[in-house]
Amino acid sequence: MANERNAGSTGKGPSAQDAPRTDVVDVVLVGGGIMSATLAALITTLEPTWTVEIHERRDGLALESSDAWNNAGTGHAALCELNYTPERPDGTVDITKAVRINEQFELSRELWHHLATHDRLPGGTRFLTTTPHMTFVRGAADVDYLRRRWEALRAHPLFSDLEFTTDPEVIAGWAPTLVEGRDPAEPVAATRSTAGTDVDFGALTRSMIGDAVARGARLHLQSEVTRLRRTREGWRLSVRDRRWNGHRRARTVRARFVFIGAGGGALPLLQRSGIPEAKGYGGFPISGQFLRTTNPELVARHHAKVYGKAAVGAPPMSVPHLDSRAVDGGNAILFGPYAGWSMKFLKQGSWTDLLRSVRPGNLVPMLAVGLRNLDLVKYLVSEVSAGRDARMRTLRAFMPTARDRDWELITAGQRVQVIKKDRAKGGVLEFGTELVTSADGTIAGLLGASPGASTAVATMLDLLERCFPERAERWQPHLREMMPSLGGATWDESFELDQLVGDGVRQEG
Repeated sequence: MANERNAGSTGKGPSAQDAPRTDVVDVVLVGGGIMSATLAALITTLEPTWTVEIHERRDGLALESSDAWNNAGTGHAALCELNYTPERPDGTVDITKAVRINEQFELSRELWHHLATHDRLPGGTRFLTTTPHMTFVRGAADVDYLRRRWEALRAHPLFSDLEFTTDPEVIAGWAPTLVEGRDPAEPVAATRSTAGTDVDFGALTRSMIGDAVARGARLHLQSEVTRLRRTREGWRLSVRDRRWNGHRRARTVRARFVFIGAGGGALPLLQRSGIPEAKGYGGFPISGQFLRTTNPELVARHHAKVYGKAAVGAPPMSVPHLDSRAVDGGNAILFGPYAGWSMKFLKQGSWTDLLRSVRPGNLVPMLAVGLRNLDLVKYLVSEVSAGRDARMRTLRAFMPTARDRDWELITAGQRVQVIKKDRAKGGVLEFGTELVTSADGTIAGLLGASPGASTAVATMLDLLERCFPERAERWQPHLREMMPSLGGATWDESFELDQLVGDGVRQEG
């Protein structure tokens, strides 16, 4: 398999970076993350004769939101995340979103399994491991809520194996670091699902794009799409070569279809496209940090992803969690995230990103969101100003015996939450993902964050249906072969997770 820097070469002609200055392609994918990787896997299967180009502005794949250390790799299946099961005014727990997300993650698992068992994710880099998912709460009120949540979820077949306990000894058997050193009089409760997973989305992305390149797609690294203009055939893109020894000039690409899966960079490009469907959207950037330990003693004693309850005023993406991670053949524990704020839309973006995203059409929604979310602003200020001692106090609420010397602070990925118009409120702040497509289906972009990576397959299937309705019926047999549950079949999950491995496109140093 070719490495990232020459993966654009298919062996049938010149490399991607040396391609002619004007090309006509069927599909252009902007961004080298899990979303583009997923769409590339689907398109190169459904339409193997189509020409596909992938443009990534950085010098490697999956270096922004999809990077293993830029997210928690939870493999969101709603087994442990409280923000997917809100409490209704009458005290009952709504599991609608949890069920939908669980089903969507299963679609992702089905596609990954299909690719792995058809030798399309070759190699030996593990990207998915079995990791129990837990929820842990403290205090009588939260214990009562967790019990009601468990009762509502276990009544559904997807969550029938979910366990619940208020016994500290049982919790110690699941995750001993949660109860060691804790006041025995403090009410605690936990749920556990042994069906949870940890996903290295960076390794998975590189494997999937490596497969797409092997099937004819052309990969362009350090290639930044700067402008988009609609044409009779589709879109005309200006692409800048960012290589240090590159030509440093714009190359033109004409594309019949464009997908913008560039994380925080998607909103500016959608705005530049001029499509009316993108008007009114704004973005609110939130950065984050994690504490990480690779202490072998701690890592050996904590094998679970443990989610808690968010602080008052905290955004859902800031729900605290203590996560086992398996990345690059090593094991670690992450705790966080500690929310921050930055005007950048990408980790390697510009400090002017937020200001340049303001348009007449989204000014009112952005102002309305600012005025209606003062508690969020207050929370972010407190998080940004928090020192090492404050971060350790938050960690010790989960792990009472945590020692400062065992933990290092790392910077996570940048997230841009969606701001959209709302007739009643002027504007609302969304914490999910939003697929924006043009009326003619020639361009689409994905905005937002969690649980995007875990539900990438469901999102890209939605894109195919919305942007290529004339081909949907013809594609169904192929899609059902890859993902049997689309046809109503029951997927056999008894296969070994060790099958889900991939080496894909390696990075150079």
